[in-house]
Amino acid sequence: MNNPKKTTRSFIRVLSTIILLLSLVFVYFLVVNLDIVHNPDALQELIKKDLVIGSLLFFGLQVIQVLIAPIPGGVITVVGILAFGPVLGFLLDYLGILLGSWLLFRLVRKFGRSVIHLMLSEEKLSAYENRFFGHYFQKLVALVMLAPIGPADITVMLAGLSKMTEKRLMIILAICRPLSIISYSYFWIYGGHWLDQFLHF
Repeated sequence: MNNPKKTTRSFIRVLSTIILLLSLVFVYFLVVNLDIVHNPDALQELIKKDLVIGSLLFFGLQVIQVLIAPIPGGVITVVGILAFGPVLGFLLDYLGILLGSWLLFRLVRKFGRSVIHLMLSEEKLSAYENRFFGHYFQKLVALVMLAPIGPADITVMLAGLSKMTEKRLMIILAICRPLSIISYSYFWIYGGHWLDQFLHF
């Protein structure tokens, strides 16, 4: 008989893979077809009639990608900046991540390990616990949230299992996440161009 948790984890992995592929295709479309790096208004012209609906849909997607840990949040974050511009895109990314992280923390705090087991096996969860839990846990949380690449959503789940207060976690997120969003997004959007200029300097 199939294990419901394993079946759910398999479904989530497939869903995250599909979303990753769609996100990569969309980024390719934005950068190559629309040349949005050099013409940032191109996509705005396409979506300006449904900007509100588009913004709400993207905001919801950003929240969902936090709640479902394997979904590639980094790629989606880049899509937000490309699609909605540096100001609105950043706000949608930032607020979506904050809301998603708060909801994820509350779910883990209320239901415990059973929520995490829907996305991670006990073996992987234990490995993360052994690596993160300790006297410096809160500092590690801040470092992960500052880093452009890291297990941010899994760290939020671990915070839900820890003694960290909701207020402390949200303060860390509010302060640290902007830097990781900006650095990650602009590296992937402009990194290739900067590298090319450096190599031909």
